[in-house]
Amino acid sequence: MSRFNKVLTICLLSTLFIAGCAENPADNVSSAATTEATPETDTPAAAADGTAYTIAAGSTIGFVGSKVTGSHEGGFKAFTGSFDVALGKVTSINVTIDMPSTWADQDKLTGHLKSADFFDVDKFAESTFKLTATTPGEGGLVNMTGNFTLHGVTKQISFPATLDVKADALTMKAEFSINRFDFGVVYAGKTNNLIRKEVVIKLDIQATKG
Repeated sequence: MSRFNKVLTICLLSTLFIAGCAENPADNVSSAATTEATPETDTPAAAADGTAYTIAAGSTIGFVGSKVTGSHEGGFKAFTGSFDVALGKVTSINVTIDMPSTWADQDKLTGHLKSADFFDVDKFAESTFKLTATTPGEGGLVNMTGNFTLHGVTKQISFPATLDVKADALTMKAEFSINRFDFGVVYAGKTNNLIRKEVVIKLDIQATKG
């Protein structure tokens, strides 16, 4: 059965219980290319003519998950990170997310996301992203490629981002989707209201020099 027919079947069955299928938010953003992780080496020291930036307050890392009946927004309240820039180009990014700081738009869902069904934050307290390469993208975007560790699984992902680098500040914005199954987060939800495997990641990062 094709993917389209599977989705159609789920929707038709679900109408026995609900009004119909809600839109998948991941359909409106780029899908991150996901491959096996690139072997990592020690992060090189910033170039002598480079600049270091540290993620500042006001930055956000969010996500949108969805199921047949609708979607929920969430994110992470605590994370740290740094950028190195040389000759106007980002040469390294290191971000660490405190997974127990996960939040969602419903208190009950917040607790469920922290449980072993999803992020299992007691076992996997941190998620990380480490840049391995950047390449020019379409429309002035920059393709960011790096090793992303979530739920104890590390994969290389590549996604388009908007970068604005100034002498004393840096901003990075991106919206893309990942497949949570790639990272071992496979909880399906109720049979008549299945949770989609695609999750939208929303980055709005401000970093300051130093």
